[in-house]
Amino acid sequence: MPTTNDHDSRSSTTELDEDVQYCSDEETPLLTKTSVYDRFTRRKKRVIVGLVSWCGLMPLFTTGSFFPTIPDIARDLNSSGAVISLAVSLSVLATSIGALFAASYSSFYGRRPIYLLSLPLLVGGSIGVAFAQSIPALMVFRFLQAFGASPGLSVGAGVIGDIYPLESRGGAMGVFFAACLLGPALAPLCGGAIAQAVGWRVTQWVVAGAGAVGLGCMWLLFPETSHPSARGLDAYRKETDSNAKLVWVNPLRPLALLKSPNLLAVTIAGLFVLLPQYVVMTALPFVVAEKYGITNQSFIGLCYLPVGLGNLVGAPLAGRLSDIFVRRSLHKNKTQKDWYPEARLQGTLIGAGCVVPLSVLGSGLVSQFGGSSAPWLALNAACLFLNGLGADLVLSPSAAYGVDIMHSRSAESMAANNGLRSFLMAGLIAGVVPLVEHKGIAAATGLAAGFAWIGGFGLLWTTVMYGAKMRSSVKMEYSTQED
Repeated sequence: MPTTNDHDSRSSTTELDEDVQYCSDEETPLLTKTSVYDRFTRRKKRVIVGLVSWCGLMPLFTTGSFFPTIPDIARDLNSSGAVISLAVSLSVLATSIGALFAASYSSFYGRRPIYLLSLPLLVGGSIGVAFAQSIPALMVFRFLQAFGASPGLSVGAGVIGDIYPLESRGGAMGVFFAACLLGPALAPLCGGAIAQAVGWRVTQWVVAGAGAVGLGCMWLLFPETSHPSARGLDAYRKETDSNAKLVWVNPLRPLALLKSPNLLAVTIAGLFVLLPQYVVMTALPFVVAEKYGITNQSFIGLCYLPVGLGNLVGAPLAGRLSDIFVRRSLHKNKTQKDWYPEARLQGTLIGAGCVVPLSVLGSGLVSQFGGSSAPWLALNAACLFLNGLGADLVLSPSAAYGVDIMHSRSAESMAANNGLRSFLMAGLIAGVVPLVEHKGIAAATGLAAGFAWIGGFGLLWTTVMYGAKMRSSVKMEYSTQED
């Protein structure tokens, strides 16, 4: 949002840079900044959060249900686990590309049309995966499936920013992420159980059904949440005096936001913090089979449950803590000039500096050097739980922070974050299984722990300490406290 003191000039598109020339201000003459968040009742807001949370868990459920079936798919398609794990990398890449498209077009056309166009792709891609008889077919339909699921997190975060003000946004974002993270909590268990009982292809039909349910509910119950006259299409029609319905929007536009050193630092930090979780989850089916003799896909899926439960507990906890830090900052600094948005990131230092690196390192050491009895398995599960919790102590406040400082482009901020992170993650995941096979799980998790501590904690600490200087180093239209 523009920070100019001239109230009337804030809605002028001439104030905006070239990248956002068709995205008008969220404030209108009819609605003040307070009333724009009161358009929906508390009950309606809960319905909206529920709907976008259902769509938000789709990308995570799609990926999570795939993990425990990798060995089965490899046998069915006469391939190897390393090759099939490339489908995970491809789906992460598709998610990053799809999120960029979805965020750009949701800022221009609104949130509702994006959901209604993307969910059919998810359904169709899932059906295609279910029928895949070759590796190329599997890869193509996994890409389409992930592309269709991709708006869940980026556009969902934008919706939260549309309906909740600054001081309660972190808590709402935490609830949103907690609901989304039911995906990694339940998907591996459900996917493994279904695959064990009736085959891995049926899991894809379940994903297709979940997408169809989401499509029906969004069609019937989800309203447009973009602030009045805030869509780029509204400004475009006003400026050009045109009723055009189809306008090309550059899908890479959100990446321009990464010229902000703050957003770039938080994005890279999130990559390093999330990497350990992907290392563990990608290697887990092979580790538990070799170490604990677990080959039943239902039990393999059960081994993923601690990570998901940690995510589920960590997201709302992190959201509430970040709101507490924000309220303290607002109470201490009474003026907009002194608002310090990096206060929301203070709690992330615990997750990135301690919980994530120590938990993933502990899991790797226990997996490689510990015993194969039940107590050792329980200790490993405890490490996985802490890793899931620690990751969300970082990711949930980081997402809310991006919405805070780029509120008028909240979905694009989230997409830029997820897009770059997922693009880089896709390449890193491809090397996980070969690294574990050649160097062992302890070496792989030790490397991931080092990245989390040096890259994750280091970048977040720098942003918390020097956030104001970092923001002032690049000319961008940051939000103000009232946004």
